[in-house]
Amino acid sequence: MSPAESNNGNPVGTVEDLRASASRRTGLADFGPDDYTDGLAVLLDSFAADAGLTPLGAKAQRALLRGVLMARLCSEAAWQANPEYAEVSIGRPVFITGLPRTGTTALHRLLSADPASQGLEMWLAQVPQPRPPRHTWPGNPVFQYIQAGFAKHHDEHPEFMGLHYMAADQVEECWQLLQQSMRSVSFETLAYVPGYSAWLREQDWTDAYLRHRRNLQLIGLHDTGRRWVLKNPSHLFALDALLAIYPDALVIQTHRAPRTAIASACSLAAHASAGWSPVFTGALIGRTQLDLWARGLSLFTAERARHDPARFYDVRYDDLVADPAGTVQGIYRHFGLPLTSAAADAIRALAASSRDGGESPHRYTLDNFGLTADEVDERFAAYAVPL
Repeated sequence: MSPAESNNGNPVGTVEDLRASASRRTGLADFGPDDYTDGLAVLLDSFAADAGLTPLGAKAQRALLRGVLMARLCSEAAWQANPEYAEVSIGRPVFITGLPRTGTTALHRLLSADPASQGLEMWLAQVPQPRPPRHTWPGNPVFQYIQAGFAKHHDEHPEFMGLHYMAADQVEECWQLLQQSMRSVSFETLAYVPGYSAWLREQDWTDAYLRHRRNLQLIGLHDTGRRWVLKNPSHLFALDALLAIYPDALVIQTHRAPRTAIASACSLAAHASAGWSPVFTGALIGRTQLDLWARGLSLFTAERARHDPARFYDVRYDDLVADPAGTVQGIYRHFGLPLTSAAADAIRALAASSRDGGESPHRYTLDNFGLTADEVDERFAAYAVPL
């Protein structure tokens, strides 16, 4: 029996043994203020009561949570080692959000191609620290370890990488920074955890975004002249909290037909959690993901209406696919950002290389997840893709 399976009947573990495991692996002990164990305990209880995890699923979820705690330890240690991070300003950061599978990743990578911008690279989200010079990354043991893990994942799960390619040096979603506070809907996209879902709906995310900002100040310590460009569909659930911490943020909302977006989001959840549970499959994935994202979009729409319209910009998925460089130009124009020739060239080059990559052969339909077009239309009746 593994250590995880012997912890009070919880297949994933307990708060105490997960903390101990993270400390052993990092050699660090300071987790900072106790603003996360409430959510961690609720999530663990929900795993035990509802998720129906297989041994593989329990092992995967344990590794994910241990990684969250390891990242938290690294942040605390790096803040202490680099106290000057607190003086770093973050001016007019760009946040991309929208329903999942609506072009957020493609747009994020295009905007991050501007040399005047910076994004959150995957390996620095996992091991927060001041961003080292890029030419040193291939020789960095931490970077090598994380990249090797993604290479292995590519080999073992090529179909997932066709859906959402990941690498240590790629800019990624900033949900990992919110996970440090255990406020993240990412957990709901990988398992059936209704207890955690109900708990999270009642939480204020402001402190989680404060920690998010402190991590950006740390990671961008040596790149203070570059604008942050971030993306995360889960920003839909906490716009007011985001803007409380980033009062001059610029927000881009991506749009795609909900029928397509929800079917694709369900497919991604199914591939990401394959073999982890006989419960979180098929129609249950459909029901939980439809409810999750319909609720998130409704929250975002209500909160967006309370803020200055000039700080928002809408991007249609079809427009992004048809004219990625023109879409980016429209964003820069709307927000009054300078688009240099170097930035325009880099963005056009990335757009061209992405187009040459071809289409993923993966196919999915709503009925794979027990959903009908009418059900999706009903849940999104108040939403219309901008013309």
